[in-house]
Amino acid sequence: MRRSPPAHRRHSQRTHARHFLTVTALAAALLLTACDDGGDGDGETQDSKAGSACVGELAVEFGPANAAPAAGDTGNVPVTVTNRSGGECVLDGLPAVEFDAGGTTTSVAADEGAGAAASTRTTLVKEASTSFTLTYVRGEEGGSKSLAVETVKVRLPGSTKTQRFKWSYGDVALKSDGKAPDASVSGFQQTGD
Repeated sequence: MRRSPPAHRRHSQRTHARHFLTVTALAAALLLTACDDGGDGDGETQDSKAGSACVGELAVEFGPANAAPAAGDTGNVPVTVTNRSGGECVLDGLPAVEFDAGGTTTSVAADEGAGAAASTRTTLVKEASTSFTLTYVRGEEGGSKSLAVETVKVRLPGSTKTQRFKWSYGDVALKSDGKAPDASVSGFQQTGD
């Protein structure tokens, strides 16, 4: 015959179960509010966490481009970012963009007008989009003052994840220093309601 545990043991088991459920409910509540801007916290810490939590759920689309047709011409490649998370997301700062040319990686600088945008936060509600533009000057194919770009790497502010996109718009001219690409990245611009 099977015996039930003594009353004090049953009470202890119920108490542990209640504590477990309370901790689990608290953890779930924190996860559900991770993308919420909050508004009443100390600002930077809470908002940074909200932006970081949502950045992994942002879809990035590279192009289609207004490609530069010949050496010396300027081309533009729009990059669209869409919030696929269940809540509001904050992008605080500028995207980081790099060109990869056969093992040589070079950073693309922010354009002059993007400086003000670096201090501006972009808030995206669910399914909203924003975009930035990669502007470049086409170089001579195989020229000594050109960079034979194969891949573009994009990293959103608040994220450690780098997304790679194939570059199919010809070589990129180098600036007069012969090292930096003649290209720039704009700040974020709202593209949808």
